[in-house]
Amino acid sequence: MRLETQRVLLTGAGGGMGRLVARMLAEKGAWICALEHSPDAAETLRAELEPLGARPLVAIGDVTRADARAAAIALAEREWGGIDILINLAGVLELRRFQDTDPAAVSRLLAVNLEAPMLLAREVLPGMLRYGHGRIVNVGSMFGSIGFPLFAAYSASKFALRGFSQALRRELTGTGVGVTYIAPRAVRTALNPPVVHAMAAHGLMRMDEPEPVAAAMVQAIERERNEVYLGQPEGFFAGVNAILPGLVDGALAKQLPALIDHLDGVDEGMPNCQPREQSA
Repeated sequence: MRLETQRVLLTGAGGGMGRLVARMLAEKGAWICALEHSPDAAETLRAELEPLGARPLVAIGDVTRADARAAAIALAEREWGGIDILINLAGVLELRRFQDTDPAAVSRLLAVNLEAPMLLAREVLPGMLRYGHGRIVNVGSMFGSIGFPLFAAYSASKFALRGFSQALRRELTGTGVGVTYIAPRAVRTALNPPVVHAMAAHGLMRMDEPEPVAAAMVQAIERERNEVYLGQPEGFFAGVNAILPGLVDGALAKQLPALIDHLDGVDEGMPNCQPREQSA
């Protein structure tokens, strides 16, 4: 896929990963329409993209609200005539013992990480199908293939997003519309609270810098890949988990006491569920 003049609707564009992806797409000639909940972040993004000729459009709103999604799509259709690529990047994280998780946080997490991407895909599909081309890109996580302790709600949302992406891709066979699922491991962005960085520092998980991850995402879109898993050995363990989950059970059981120690030892509040850029 040539990205030049491709019309892109991007959620979570105001965050660390989102801004990088938007800029890299713009440098390749893509036009960016951002659905962003923060007016300040949206204006910063607009200022960064305008010199690149990206014809940036910004819709301010919560990705979980039907009126915000409709306004972003209407803006792109009015200004550009349609949308060629949807990138569902906005996401939230919940890290804690599941029994301690606020039910409202679970609802919010599922609304941002799963329901909003599904509904946005449904809302842009008629236009893509009418013109016989398009691509829906869902950014998941390695934790969508490996159920990781203390990330139960987050893992559930990403497992579901992976399943949705796979089913929709198969449903759209022969239509000219493709679906890409991208699963990075943890990324050094503001989405991850201090405890995640502490876990990485002690070897309990690995983290990547955002620039190469953003570049890999853009490359996956250009190459029209179906599924992309970023990071090893996590990608290998994702395959093992699908075939022999008991082996992964044993490996994670050994790590669990240290994970809990880190969780209990960090005196920082867990991130509240506000739409932000996708990470782990």
